[in-house]
Amino acid sequence: MAANIGRLDRTIRILIGLGLIALVFVGPRTPWGWIGLVPLLTAFVSFCPLYALIGIGTKS
Repeated sequence: MAANIGRLDRTIRILIGLGLIALVFVGPRTPWGWIGLVPLLTAFVSFCPLYALIGIGTKS
């Protein structure tokens, strides 16, 4: 499991993940916000299974 996510990609994933999780606590208070855990998890482990499946990577 080699890292395939670059720095900018990680930053964007963290921001999107936190934004989605915020939907659970504020705003429409929908449980769909827990989907934000996926981009957070992939950002923290620096590995995206979809990128590996497709054969791309943003890490230089």
